[in-house]
Amino acid sequence: MALSQIELTRMALDITSGLSNHDRFSRLLDTIRQCLQCDAAALLQFSGQQFTPLAIDGLSPDVLGRRFVLQDHPRLEAIARAGDIVRFPANSDLPDPYDGLIPNQGDNLTVHACIGLPLIADGNLIGAITIDGFDPNQFKSFNNEQLRGISAIAAVSLSNALLIDKLEKQALQIQWDNAPSNSRINALETELIGQSAVMQTLQQEIAVAAPTDLNVLILGETGTGKELIANAIHQGSLRANQPLIYLNCAALPESVAESELFGHVKGAFTGAISNRSGKFEMADKGSLFLDEIGELPLTLQAKLLRVLQYGDLQKIGDDRSLKVDVRIIAATNKNLKNEVLAGRFRADLYHRLSVFPLVAPPLRERDQDITLLCGFFVERSRKKLGLKGLMLSPASLKLLGDYSWPGNVRELEHSIYRAGILARAKATNNIALITPEHFEFSTNIEPAKPSSLEMLPSGIAGGLKQATEQFQAGYISQVLAQHENNWAATARALNIDSGNLHRLAKRLGLKHSKK
Repeated sequence: MALSQIELTRMALDITSGLSNHDRFSRLLDTIRQCLQCDAAALLQFSGQQFTPLAIDGLSPDVLGRRFVLQDHPRLEAIARAGDIVRFPANSDLPDPYDGLIPNQGDNLTVHACIGLPLIADGNLIGAITIDGFDPNQFKSFNNEQLRGISAIAAVSLSNALLIDKLEKQALQIQWDNAPSNSRINALETELIGQSAVMQTLQQEIAVAAPTDLNVLILGETGTGKELIANAIHQGSLRANQPLIYLNCAALPESVAESELFGHVKGAFTGAISNRSGKFEMADKGSLFLDEIGELPLTLQAKLLRVLQYGDLQKIGDDRSLKVDVRIIAATNKNLKNEVLAGRFRADLYHRLSVFPLVAPPLRERDQDITLLCGFFVERSRKKLGLKGLMLSPASLKLLGDYSWPGNVRELEHSIYRAGILARAKATNNIALITPEHFEFSTNIEPAKPSSLEMLPSGIAGGLKQATEQFQAGYISQVLAQHENNWAATARALNIDSGNLHRLAKRLGLKHSKK
């Protein structure tokens, strides 16, 4: 069946209708699938030597979250380099990136007929359309000229969408700075996966905050991707070509925290055998990401405030001041307002840091993004595990969608990777399928916390002091295990100062002092 002029005209009209990019791409792909009677189709954007799905039809929903790096997918690499229509022979030796990703096909997951349509704008590759079918002769009635017409229409649609997106980003940046826009427009290199309303709002806020030089405070639960947000802000800023320095304030013993932040000179204290630059000096002209800022001791909060106010610091043991130009991006999973009221965080520092607050939403508030994230992490796991293919069964997708994810995106990533390792043990032809039994959970109901009496270790002996210490050791060990040996998170759960917890743990024999 030949492709009619009427059908090509309908595609052209669709791309000019007043739809969002997502709806426009989905409608375009639906029209293509109807016209060509294919079993599966995908519209992909090309950037940074990888293809990103924008719309899919007839493929597993998690494909939308996958990122297809050229060097890992020979067919897509062939499409990217061809510059024209690519018809893959039915017996092609090149693995298909969608093998096993077309639903309801049982064990027969191999695609037989495959066509790639590169999308070109101004002489550059901006994307591709892939068309797949199970009948080896499925597309023989369509000539290359007709397929080039589809390719040209899709290229116009994608090019217009990318141009509109670029103009919107330019408009946001120009609101803050009248410098030439091409000197600071920088696509965020660290991708934040998600199409939910809360993620779209977050992306817009990042686009507004990034080109300014304001301090940013990122708030959110553990595992919500605060470090990714910090990186996105830096990459979208005027400082993108300068360093982004990371410091986890919760992992710093108080005795070395000042040296880590501000540096020291030789002989400043025992063990200072040479001069050392602190994180502020290393981040000069760039950005400093202070993770878990709520864990910073009060004494250091005062010194940090001075650097923010005056831009100068003193290394330990040095009377001279050093000028630095650093943008602060801070993050915390604590409620800093409550910490200020409790006297554990300086109010003046809080106001300095929270000039532009951003909230990293928990995964339970963006459940429609779970499928996309699953695809993203499955493809990443496939590459790490050296598999030709890694898929999630429909039952697994439902299980993951129903779970509450108390550990947020980080827990989802780790769960999929662990499941991939287990699935690899039963892989066939280096292709593995993740099923529900590969996950450690089966419901979204978290286990009830044991009562205090249940936490008492068995066989307590001795007097009250010994019994109390045994109880404390058992209780801390249990809470520590629940928080994956994260001492800062354990301190918060126990409502105890982090430093006091470390000292108590050493006294109880749960930690050993460094010699």
